[in-house]
Order: sequence, then structure tokens, then C-alpha cells
Amino acid sequence: MKHIVFSIFCLFVITTSTAQILEPVKWTTSVEKISDTEYNLISTATIDKGWHLYSQNVPEDGPIPTTFVYKEHPNYKLVGKTSQEKGHTIDDPIFKMKITFFEDKAEFKQRIKILNKELSIVKGEVEFMVCDDSKCLPPDYVDLIFDLKTEKKSEVNANELQLDLNDNASQIFEPVKWSTYVEKVSDTEYNLVSKAKIDEGWHLYSQNISEEKEIKPIPTEFVYASNSDFEIVGTTTEEKGLTVEDPVFDMKIKYFEDEAEFRQRIKLLNNRLTTINGEVGFMACDDKQCTAPTYEDLSFNLTKSVAASKENFQVESAEKTNKESSKKGLWTIFFLAFLSGFAALLTPCVFPMIPMTVSFFTKQSKSKAAGIKNAIIYGLAIIVIYVFLGAVVTWVFGADALNALSTNVWFNIIFFLLLIVFAFSFLGAFEIVLPNSWANKVDRQADRGGMIGIFFMALALAIVSFSCTGPIVGTLLVEAASKGGIAPFVGMFGFSLALALPFALFAAFPGWLNSLPKSGGWLNTVKVVLGFLELALAFKFLSNADLVLQLHWLEREVFIAIWIAIFGVLALYLFGKIQLPHDSPLTHISVGRLSLGLIVLSFTIYMIPGLWGAPLNLISAFPPPLDYSESPYGVGYTKLGSGGTSTNHSDLPDGGHLLAPHDILAFNDYDKGLAYAKKVGKPIMIDFTGWACVNCRKMEQNVWVNNKVLNVLKNDVVLISLYVDDKRKLSDDEVIDSKLKPGKKLKYIGQKWSELQTIKYKTNTQPFYVLMNHNEDNLIQPVGYTPDVDEYYNWLETGLENFKN
Repeated sequence: MKHIVFSIFCLFVITTSTAQILEPVKWTTSVEKISDTEYNLISTATIDKGWHLYSQNVPEDGPIPTTFVYKEHPNYKLVGKTSQEKGHTIDDPIFKMKITFFEDKAEFKQRIKILNKELSIVKGEVEFMVCDDSKCLPPDYVDLIFDLKTEKKSEVNANELQLDLNDNASQIFEPVKWSTYVEKVSDTEYNLVSKAKIDEGWHLYSQNISEEKEIKPIPTEFVYASNSDFEIVGTTTEEKGLTVEDPVFDMKIKYFEDEAEFRQRIKLLNNRLTTINGEVGFMACDDKQCTAPTYEDLSFNLTKSVAASKENFQVESAEKTNKESSKKGLWTIFFLAFLSGFAALLTPCVFPMIPMTVSFFTKQSKSKAAGIKNAIIYGLAIIVIYVFLGAVVTWVFGADALNALSTNVWFNIIFFLLLIVFAFSFLGAFEIVLPNSWANKVDRQADRGGMIGIFFMALALAIVSFSCTGPIVGTLLVEAASKGGIAPFVGMFGFSLALALPFALFAAFPGWLNSLPKSGGWLNTVKVVLGFLELALAFKFLSNADLVLQLHWLEREVFIAIWIAIFGVLALYLFGKIQLPHDSPLTHISVGRLSLGLIVLSFTIYMIPGLWGAPLNLISAFPPPLDYSESPYGVGYTKLGSGGTSTNHSDLPDGGHLLAPHDILAFNDYDKGLAYAKKVGKPIMIDFTGWACVNCRKMEQNVWVNNKVLNVLKNDVVLISLYVDDKRKLSDDEVIDSKLKPGKKLKYIGQKWSELQTIKYKTNTQPFYVLMNHNEDNLIQPVGYTPDVDEYYNWLETGLENFKN
């Protein structure tokens, strides 16, 4: 109906606006010879400026598409469908749908196969409609004549794969281009250098991906052809790259952007060798999609080697890329350290020293200006002392040594024990103090006066207050150590800045002292609260060690239970129900203490549902992941206990399994899944996915969990999940030649599904979802990453409706 109304509207606009006959599109034809029996019939549209021609593929109820019809003839047959160029795709505000159109020029190709060499002419017709910004012309029809005797030789390789799906879905990505060269190190040693040029917005994964996780990205992998004329020296090295904490895989992942170089040292055993061959396997991702694992041949010509400039990589570009991520981490450390400095200021070892220090400066300074100057020097001295401590830690252990140790099991256990000691010290079990002789010697130096005396006064503050600041500084250095680099240096700067500011400001403006609260029992309360926080933080490091070893001693429920206990006891302490050794008698609860107690109690109650499987997003960075649990489906729940209408799958069909954590009946074999769908009379949803596909996991975790979507996936479709990065080898009888890369064999299951996706759907990215009927025809245009739940659900519903009709 919309087509008819739209056509009448176009005709009305033309007849009422002008009497001029408009022909904004001119059609020409040509023929391209592919082989002795195959030709491309090419229809070229030249479009006047300001006008546009619609694609062949327009959604239902949209504008009239361009349509080609070829006159039937017994001497030839059509091969596939008419393909088209990419064009422009927009969200049309009138039709409220995505529409593809062409401007200036458009070319359409139809492959045919000749059954009789005497054939010379093929006839056809094109129906089309064009519009400009103010009007549309009614549909027009133009006859097309293709003269096979005037064909031109195809510039396309005759063996090139011709994909027969509409070009609207054509998205063959090749974001990584490889080149090679050889560096000569000595007369017998060479570096084989593989250089990856990476398109903007894409990234290539490192060779080194942790094996601890079952689901992880596919690493870059190099294989060199074995030869008795040379030997491999060591392993293939790579540049520094960019390392991030990936929230989907819950692990640190290293990748490269823009470009990357990989080097493999070899040693020649004779002088006969001139060429070495190899292969690189890799996958690339951008923010929305990932390519399937790709394999490229590499060839290294030793006769064209260049002199090796350095043994190590020149990593300037990689380091530049890494700076942005490093800056964020350092700013976080600085902010936390700054807050820690203020927390240390409120401890009973430091707070009472503020008026004592201010009194000293006001008495010793001859004028107000001199007092301000001395106060500034004093503050700077505090900063220098603590920054020096951070610099020593960085210098002794090296810029990255602590970062490397932070993933070590024993290092995490040591951190755990260290923080337990600090926590017990704050709770009043004992005090961590430096030898009294140190404080006495420093105190004597402070009496010398001048800048040296001021410096030693600052040093005396650091030593005397160590029983309160020591655990905070230690915890801060532990956390900074996990970041590596200059993080300890930055942490100490933030801590000392917060500690020094009040001393310097009150020394410069002593009148402000009147606004300070008096010392009392509240200072010990601050110290105890810090002790509980350190105790909770300690278990984060013990959890890290347990996760690495996969001991399952500190699973998610146990961790959360420990935190509930810690913060529950803290709440009781703040409400005055529990007293510790150094507490003053509590006659009443202040408003501030009561407010803090209520916040802690609320947080404790918030964590309780975590024992039954709640995600606890506020603290997701601390406890183990949801699948590292005694009850991954939640306490008291079975595998079929949540989400949508459950179906009894106690007797699973051949090739079927329950896809956790949603318990959707799924197949990983295309043929078995198709056979089951025909048996039960349901449409098929093909899920081209990957174990290492970030956005596939996002769809499963954020979209598939929605009740209405989950109900469809469980009950209305047969799901076939095809993992394009499945590294299991095909059996000998399944190994076949690749249609995409002549001469190459399909070695892995993932390659089989990747080639199926590329050939049939003209795309090589995941996730990619297809709804089809039992004849393997699409019920609706396939979609990729669709994070909007409603949009994805509407796509499912439209496909199901088309299946029913």
C-alpha cells in the first residue's frame, strides 16, 4: 500500500511542479568476460547531480528498489543474484528505516553462464526510481541490451570467488596487511621481521595471551617452515604494545594499534639458503566486531637483508599509544593517594601535631612573611621525604618489576599477609613504630634552625607518626606496585601533598586553628575504620592467588561472606555495640558516626544478595567472577531455573547441548542443527560467534538475558552457534580445499565456519546473526552487534512472523 501511495505522491509532485521532462539517470551496458563460459553483464547508471538512485535491497514498506529482470533464454543461465556497489546507507526520517542509495554513478553486475557459444545478445530490463531533496520521479523502466561480442576482459581474477548475496551485507574486512624483511645480525644470524600495518580503529592481539582463562582472545601465532639449513633461535619477539584490563574476559590483554613488528632470530647452518617461508595466524578487532582467525603466508628473502640497527625494538610509537592508558592509571593512583593523605591526617598520631607545629612556626618566625615562607618550606620538605620513599621503591625494584610480580601467586599472598598485619595494627592489636633512637637523633637536628632544621622537623613528623601513617603508606605502595612504572613515585606525591597542605596552610594562617575540632576519641575511630578497610582489601590479593591457582578455596560466595562479616562488624562498631582496646568510653553517638554507620550497614545489606548470584556491580572489580562460584546459577537454582519458559531437555538431541549460563538448547554442528529444526518445525538462528569475541559475550550477557529475548531463544528457534575461532582440528575426511584461498587447506573447525560465513553472507566479522527457514533462505536481513534489547527483539519477532507466513 505504501508503494502505491508513494508513487501517486511522486507523480503528483512532478505534474504540479513543472512540465519539464526529467531524465536524471542514464543507463549504459557492457560485458566482462570471466572465462570461456562465464560473463558479467554490467549495467552502469550515470546519475545527475543532486539526484539519487535507490538500492536493489530496500526493506518492506520502503521506497521502490532498483530491480533487474533478464529475459529467459535456453542458451544461458543466471549465476547468483545481481550485485551492486556499497553506496550510501542512512537512517531515513520519513520511512524510519535504513535505506541504501547511490549518487553520481552506480554499477550493477550479473554473472551468467553460457550454455551455447552461439549466443551473442542478452536482453534485460531495469525498473528504478530516483529522488532529489524536494521530489521523486515515478518508477521508470529501461530496456538493457548486452552484446557478448563486444566483451572486455575482466580485471577480476578468473578464480576469484563471486559471492551471490546482495551487496548491502558485503563487509569483507582486511584490517591487517603484512609485509616482511630481513635484518642481518652477523654472517650466520638473521632476524626475520614481520610487519603488520593495522587499519585505524582496529587492533591486533599479542602472541602472549594468558592460558588461565578458558575463553580468551586468539593470539597472533607464527610458524616457520622447517628446514635443515637453518635453526630457530629463541622465540618470536614483539613490541611493547598496549596492555589493558579487559572487562569482558576479566583478564589483562595486550594488543597493538596502527602497526606492529615481530622478530624471529635464526642461525644459518650453511650458505645455500636464500628464502625462508612461514605463516602467521591472527585475528583483529575494533570496538564493534572481530574478524575470524586469518592465516597469511610469509616469505623472507635473505639475499635482500638490511643491517640490524639494534638488538631491541624501537618502541617509540607503541609507548606513545600506551601513554593514554598509563595516564588514567596514574591519575587514579594520585587521587587515591591524595585521599589516603587526608585519612592519615585524621589519625591520632598526626592530627594533634598540627597545633604543635603551627605554634613552633609562629614563635620562631620574626614576621608573618617569614612564617609563611617557613611553612611553605616545611610542606615542601614533607613532600620531598615521601616522594623520595616512592622514588627509592621504583629505583630498587625497577619500573616494571613490581608490575610483573603483581600477578605472581606468592607476591599476592605476601601482600595479603602484609595488609593483615597493617589492619591488626590499626585495630589496636599492636603498634608499628620505628626505633626511638631515630626520632631522638632527628629531633636534635631539628633544633639547628634554618632550612636544615625545618627539613628535620618534617622528617621527625614522618618518623613519629609512622605508627599511623606506616600502614597507609604500605598499603598505598602495595596498590601502586600492582600498576608498575612510576606509580609508587606518583602515589607518594599525592599522599604527601595532602598531608603537607594542612600543616603549611595552618602555619601560614594560624587563625584557622580555631575552626579545627578538638582531639579526642573520634581520632581512634578513624584509625579503626581504616583498619577494617585494610582487612577487606587484603582478601582481594588472596583471591587473586586463588584464581591463578584455580584452587576454588576462595570462591565468590566465600569472598562475599567474608566482606559481609567485615563490614557488618564495622557497622556494629560504629553503632557502639563493639569496643576495641584504645577506644574511649562512648556516652553517645555523634551524627557523623551514625551517618557513617548507616552507610556501612546499607552496603552490608547490598552485598547479601550476592550470595544468591546477584552481580553486585558496585564492587564487581573485587570479588571473583560469577562463574568462579560454588553455585554459578545462584544458590538454590538448577540449570533450568531462570529466564523465560523452561523446556525439558533431559534427553538432548544428537549434537545438542545446553548453552550456559542461559541454558538455551544449542548446536555447534550446522547439519545436525538444521536436521533438528526440520524435525521440530522451528526456524533456525545461526550465531556466528567466537570464544574470543568480546561483543559476542556482551550480547550474551546483556541482551540474551532479557526475559523476552531469552524466551524466544529457548522456545521459538533452534540455535546453531558456529565458533569461527574453534582451534580443534578437522578429521582427515573433513579436510577440504579453501574456496576463498586456492591452494590452502581448511585445517580447523573454526576455518570451516568462517569460510561458510564469508561465502554465504559476504561478511567475516562476529557476532553475526542469521534467521532462516528450512530451505536455508533468510527470513530477515542478518544483523551484527545489536546492543539495544528492543531492536534485537524486534528483529527476532519480525523473522518469526515471516517464518509463520
